[in-house]
Amino acid sequence: MRAIPKLPIADWVESLVDGMETYLGGFFDGLANGIEAIVHFFSSAFLLPHPLLFIAILGVIAYFLGKWQLTLFTVIGFLLIDNLGYWQETMNTLGLVITSGLISILLGIPIGIWSAYSKLTHRIVSPLLDFMQTMPAFVYLLPAVTFFSLGVVPGVIASVIFAIPPTIRLTYLGIKQVSGELTEAANAFGSTAWQKLFKVELPLAMPTLMAGVNQTIMLSLSMVVIASMIGAQGIGATVYRSVTQLKIGQGFEAGLAVVVLAIVLDRFTQNLFKSKQRGD
Repeated sequence: MRAIPKLPIADWVESLVDGMETYLGGFFDGLANGIEAIVHFFSSAFLLPHPLLFIAILGVIAYFLGKWQLTLFTVIGFLLIDNLGYWQETMNTLGLVITSGLISILLGIPIGIWSAYSKLTHRIVSPLLDFMQTMPAFVYLLPAVTFFSLGVVPGVIASVIFAIPPTIRLTYLGIKQVSGELTEAANAFGSTAWQKLFKVELPLAMPTLMAGVNQTIMLSLSMVVIASMIGAQGIGATVYRSVTQLKIGQGFEAGLAVVVLAIVLDRFTQNLFKSKQRGD
């Protein structure tokens, strides 16, 4: 019995990538320069003040966002990072995470809103999100390196692809969960589509939306070590180097810095909307 010939999927993908590299090379170069500038801006801003001053600023923010427990953990955690000698690497990582998180949020929220308003868009976007969330994260590194070479830019691109689905999904879910009676009442009062979106739907969807933002930031941080494999600097590079050289103690220290950063970012984003609600 004659075997079914193998589909040349690998050849198709490589042809697509080659075509994009040929015809969109200028666009990718401009995008890479823009992303690199943003990461450098955030990293430089975080490294500009003395570590103790920066820790004090974080402590004040933690106090206004949460209780004294969050302030105490934030201050002690970042003092520990400074004491272990990973301050610069952690700030570089924070710049990378903030950049990829902001890009994911700025792209994800409009796409989620569009999906909520358009069934066709939702039918197209939903399987793409399934694909993005189930594809191994390492696979994203291949096209990222092809288009943007080695360094921080492919790390940001891979992080965005990996981290954007929760923002899109939970923005869509939050808007869809808004009561139909409320939207009908807004229509009855003559609200425009923009007024209904910004004054009714988005405020009510905000808790769900912020949960998506929180997950996106956490996923961006989880890509730190993977991104270090393609030249992204930061604490992930230290973790990766420790693994390859079997330096268990150094790897534990660097991993501890990642844990502190992850917990602080998680608590900050969780409490951001809660403090706004208390203020309202």
